[in-house]
Amino acid sequence: MTLSNLKPFAGSKHREKRVGRGPGSGHGKTSCRGQKGQRSRSGGGVPPWFEGGQMPLIRRLPKRGFKNPFRVEYAVVNVRDLARRFSAGAVIDVEALRQAGLVKGRAVRVKLLGDGEIDFAVTVRVHAASKSAREKIERAGGSVEIVEA
Repeated sequence: MTLSNLKPFAGSKHREKRVGRGPGSGHGKTSCRGQKGQRSRSGGGVPPWFEGGQMPLIRRLPKRGFKNPFRVEYAVVNVRDLARRFSAGAVIDVEALRQAGLVKGRAVRVKLLGDGEIDFAVTVRVHAASKSAREKIERAGGSVEIVEA
């Protein structure tokens, strides 16, 4: 068996239905769409979510919650991540975190959280930092600077 003599299984392939090619084809005139009605028209038919005039599901369900349009999203970085990826004396800003793979996507702001430990001094420039993260970095001899977005 080679690529040149491979064939599909018998019955697995069908001839293409060529519609609108005259009465002799068996698919002429109305092109298998019937006479009149919504489904015979160009662009006709109902969308998959249409429920036949019944009140749609999305309108039957109760509305819940609130989405704050002014919410500010932060990418989260832990002290543990800094200890693993950076060395003593490093200046860690948003761009350095992005290059280290700690900040991904379109996250504009970065918040430093205090999970983990660090035992060397680093300078961190982020948009926000938790109290515990700030204490741990300052205890190790480093500093945390808050930058504006």
